[in-house]
Amino acid sequence: MLPEKLSTDLTSLNFESDRLAIVVEISFGSDGSLQASDVYQALVRNRAKLAYNSVAAWLEGSGPMPQEISAISGLVENLRLQDRVARMLKSLRHAHGALDLETIEARPVFEGNEVKDLEVDTRNSAKDIIEDFMIAANGVTARYLASKKFPSIRRVVRTPKRWDRIVEIAAEHKFVLPQQPESKALDQFLLSAKAADPIRFPDLCLSIIKLLGAGEYVVELPGGSTAGHFGLAVKDYAHSTAPNRRFPDLITQRLVKAAIAGQSPPYANDELDVLAKHCTEKEDAAKKVERQVGKSAAAMVLESRVGENFDAIVTGASVKGTWVRLLHPPIEGRLIHGFEGMDVGHRLRVQLVHTDVERGYIDFKNAD
Repeated sequence: MLPEKLSTDLTSLNFESDRLAIVVEISFGSDGSLQASDVYQALVRNRAKLAYNSVAAWLEGSGPMPQEISAISGLVENLRLQDRVARMLKSLRHAHGALDLETIEARPVFEGNEVKDLEVDTRNSAKDIIEDFMIAANGVTARYLASKKFPSIRRVVRTPKRWDRIVEIAAEHKFVLPQQPESKALDQFLLSAKAADPIRFPDLCLSIIKLLGAGEYVVELPGGSTAGHFGLAVKDYAHSTAPNRRFPDLITQRLVKAAIAGQSPPYANDELDVLAKHCTEKEDAAKKVERQVGKSAAAMVLESRVGENFDAIVTGASVKGTWVRLLHPPIEGRLIHGFEGMDVGHRLRVQLVHTDVERGYIDFKNAD
């Protein structure tokens, strides 16, 4: 998004380098409830360069303490505290109806310049700390701007339009959901489904996510009220924590800086409305490019396996086509034969019939 000098240097929290930053300071109660918060500018220095997986292994008791942690006085206690607070925040959000969604994120594994496999990127405690603190910071930022009578750009996921199909999927798992959308009930279903079949749970989540619908950016004016984020069960949510790699966050930071300085908003309301729509459109376009690159990598992995059969689940069904995801490797493709009567969440056996690496095409037929 930004020139390399900015993205990898001046706006990056490089080890032992002073950096200008916007700090979101939050005080939590013993139950994870927010007690107080503030937003201000500061000079910060990164004292330890840590990696998700090694920190998570240590926190979860499956690996040694990284040397970088033991080298900094007080960092052990600090990270343990962060882990406890993150767990409390997550628990509190779930009590309000936040969804426990878990999807399969696969990244290519290279041998030299060749893609040989797809590796699943799994969640862990270290990633949860960052995620839960980011959600809290985004909420504080949104409320800070509202307290200053500033407009803001919010990230919303509206009430799902295909709730009827979600109800059907729950019924197939012997779970009864109400006829009207209710996030708490949906979360209870997800928790029970995960306990009953943890291996296939990510595929179920993918089906639910597609039926929930895509997120979008909208403008909230002072005194207004947006739709909120159905999946996170939060009302006030402004993307703010990645201003060096996401334009909505950069816009939010400009608004926050003006609010801190006691200045007028740097954007007119109609300008923000245009920008919100633009960011939604460009984010959707960027995701399409990401999906295309991922599809080409997946086609490379499967191109030598034409004719083989795989277990799969239907992840998309519309007039444009029917799509399935293999359980292993976690690859999605189009069902070109035997798709009649198939809908999101249905499980079946498929046969790989064709791949096209350049176009990222992967075609299956129903083998049942």
